[in-house]
Amino acid sequence: MIRLEKRPQPSKAWSYATPLLAVLLTMVAGGVLFAILGKDPLLAIRTIFWEPLFGEFGWYYRGQLLIKAGPLVLIAIGLSLGFRAGIWNIGAEGQYIMGAIFGAAVGLAFYPMEARWLIFPLMILAGAFGGFVWAMIPALLKSKFNTNEILVSLLLVYVAEQFLASMALGLLRNPEGSGFPGSRNLQQYASAANGELIAGSGLHWGGVAALIAVILAYILLNRHMLGFQIRVTGESPRAARFAGVKPNLLVVVCMGISGGLAGLAGMFEVAGPAGQISIDFNSGYGFTAIIVAFLGRLHPVGILLAGLLLALTYIGGEAAQANLGLPAAAIQAFQGMLLFFLLAVDVLTNFRVRIGKGEMA
Repeated sequence: MIRLEKRPQPSKAWSYATPLLAVLLTMVAGGVLFAILGKDPLLAIRTIFWEPLFGEFGWYYRGQLLIKAGPLVLIAIGLSLGFRAGIWNIGAEGQYIMGAIFGAAVGLAFYPMEARWLIFPLMILAGAFGGFVWAMIPALLKSKFNTNEILVSLLLVYVAEQFLASMALGLLRNPEGSGFPGSRNLQQYASAANGELIAGSGLHWGGVAALIAVILAYILLNRHMLGFQIRVTGESPRAARFAGVKPNLLVVVCMGISGGLAGLAGMFEVAGPAGQISIDFNSGYGFTAIIVAFLGRLHPVGILLAGLLLALTYIGGEAAQANLGLPAAAIQAFQGMLLFFLLAVDVLTNFRVRIGKGEMA
C-alpha cells in the first residue's frame, strides 16, 4: 500500500531537488507529446534547449535570451514577495498591460520632442505607476472588504486587455497609420526607445532593472524588517499578528510592489522589443512569471535562473515551430507541464512516500 506521511520538518534536500526533477519530468512528458504529434522527441527537445545556446544560430538566440528573461524575472520577483506572505496576485498580466499603456502614453504625449533625459525617466515612472494603480484595486478591496484577491486580480486582466484594444484603436492610435490599429513605433522615437545597451547582447534597460530587482529583493528578504514580516506572515500568520504585523498594510505593500514591477516590465517591453501599443501586445509574460516564481522557489537568485530557463523555452519553442513545424499550442502545453510537475513533485518536500512497511525519502 502506498501512502503519504507528513514530514516533521520540510525537507531542504527535496526543496532544492524538486525543480530539477520537474524539469526532467517535463522533458520526458514533452517528448511523449511531441512523439504523439509525429515529431522526433529527441530532436524537439534538442531544438528547444540546445540549439538556441550552441546551435548554428546561437549567436542570435543568445541575445534573445536576455530580451525574454528580463520581463519574466522582473514580474516574478514582485509576485514572489506576495506569494511568500500568502498574498496571491494572479493578475500581473493586467498590470503589465497597464504599465505599457501608461508608459507609452507619456512617451507619445511628448512626440516629437527630443529630450531623452526627461522623457524616458518619465516613462519609467509612468509604467511603474500604471501597474501599481491596477494592483491597488484588488489590494484595497482585499484590505477593506476581504474580497478574494485571486479572483479580482485575475478578472482585471480581461478588463486591461479590453482597455488595451481601445487604446490601440483610439487615443493612442498612430494618426499617420492609415487607420490601422496600433500606436507609433517607439523604437523609431529616440527619446522613448529602449534599445540595446550593448549591440547584439539583447541587454536593454529592462534587463538591468531585472538584475537590480533581484539584488534589492534579496536584501529586502534577508536584511530588512519588511522582509522579515513577509517571511513570518507566510510561515505563521498567527505569529505575525503577535509580532505586530498589520496584515492589511502588508497586502497593500506587496500588491503595490508586484504591480509596480509588472508595470515596469510592460513599459520596457513596449518601448523596446514590442515597439508599440497594439491589440495583441500582451504575450502572457504575467502568467508565465508565476511558473518562474515557483520554479525559482520564491528566492531571488532562483527566480533569475528560472527566468533564464523559461526564456530558453520561449526561444527554443519558436525555433521548434519554425524548424520542426510544432504547433504553438504544443509549446504552450510544454511550458504548462513545468508548473504541473513542479507542484506535483513538490509534495515530497512536506511528505514522504511509504510503501507498506518500507520508506522512500
